[in-house]
Amino acid sequence: MTRDVPRHGIPSGPGAEALAQRLADHLAGEIDGLESSTELIESTFSTSLLVLNARCAVDPRAARAETWDAAVNAMQLGSAVFAVTGVREGTVECRINRELRPLPAAGPSSMADAGAWLTAFWLAVVCREQERMTQLCEIPLDRLRSPDGRYDAYVHHWIDTLQTYWLRRPGLAEKLTATLRASDPALARNVPRDMLQGLLHPPINLFHHFVRKDEEGFSPALVEALTLHKAYWTLTEDRSTDIDGAIALGPLAIACLAYDGKLPVDVESEYLPEHLLKRGWLGEYST
Repeated sequence: MTRDVPRHGIPSGPGAEALAQRLADHLAGEIDGLESSTELIESTFSTSLLVLNARCAVDPRAARAETWDAAVNAMQLGSAVFAVTGVREGTVECRINRELRPLPAAGPSSMADAGAWLTAFWLAVVCREQERMTQLCEIPLDRLRSPDGRYDAYVHHWIDTLQTYWLRRPGLAEKLTATLRASDPALARNVPRDMLQGLLHPPINLFHHFVRKDEEGFSPALVEALTLHKAYWTLTEDRSTDIDGAIALGPLAIACLAYDGKLPVDVESEYLPEHLLKRGWLGEYST
């Protein structure tokens, strides 16, 4: 039986449509500017995530080409952050917004951290960009560590687990167990408890069901993840109107892995745009 998790009441009328278009127009200008300088690529990546959420707010099934464009641009920019910070000189050719662009090298930077990696990886999974997934998974963990220790240990365990899974390295079960233990709220101190419980831990639990090929447990775990996502984004009035809550990116990415792996995904929700989950736009153009 298919379970439905309705999305909370994010604004989706004409005003939201206009906002999505304004953000997309602004993003296009920011992307063009990257060929001169990548100093603001972190900001451009953030703008692309806003555009994706804004598009999904008004197009919850991702049935429009503009929403796929937004997903692809965000994915490409997420990967580009790590491409330009991985070299110290010259340029790196990156495809962004349907064009191959020579982007100036930025060299090592704190913007290419663990949080950015997770977002970039989720986007690559959703867009089924296996080559980019591999490139991201080959980045050494030490390169993702923030000098100020802003991330709890579980985040690096989590990235290690995902890299191990995708690159088929040994020790997946042990690394996932370490991630689950380290993400206990009693141990994770650098993130608000409601964010940990509502947004950050559920994808780990969901991935646990996925790698076990738990056909009976995966969909209930996905429902739980989406319910917790909804609870987080409706905890306050300000959050409830924030377009950042339009989709549940981590659960969506893991649901995409499950869908592609023929694991039943018996859940429907606007937090999981149908045409992104079921790769409805895949192959539309070179990404």
